Amino acid sequence: MAKLNPYLSFRSEAKDALAFYQSVLGGELDISTFGGVPMEGMPTPDEDRDLVMHGQLDTPGGLTIMAADTPSFMAYVAPTAGVTVALTGGPEDHDYIRGAYEKLSDGATPSQPLELAPWGDYYGALTDKFGIAWMFDIGTEESAAG
Repeated sequence: MAKLNPYLSFRSEAKDALAFYQSVLGGELDISTFGGVPMEGMPTPDEDRDLVMHGQLDTPGGLTIMAADTPSFMAYVAPTAGVTVALTGGPEDHDYIRGAYEKLSDGATPSQPLELAPWGDYYGALTDKFGIAWMFDIGTEESAAG
């Protein structure tokens, strides 16, 4: 089955961001650095050796977040305006998603508190301390029936 996963781009904060997301969401984290994965024909400048070439967090609930840093020989593209990551679920996911929202709020810029929305779901949004925009939506028994 195909999966659609966010792949986040950082200048040099991918390792810290992924560790933070692991502390929030749980799961297994795998990180490869530019220095740890030599690429034939492409020497790695010393300042890029510790940057994340590829990082992947696989959570117990089946979510996957991937990320990488931007080495000095590539142009950095900052996250764009709008939602970068959406964490959604049903009533059975309420505690997990609310907990993620609360933990991601540490150092974040809130956009919308996580509260009951007019359409019947719990909805909230924030931009985390790494500049990544998150949206949260938790269905309720009432919104699922309706």
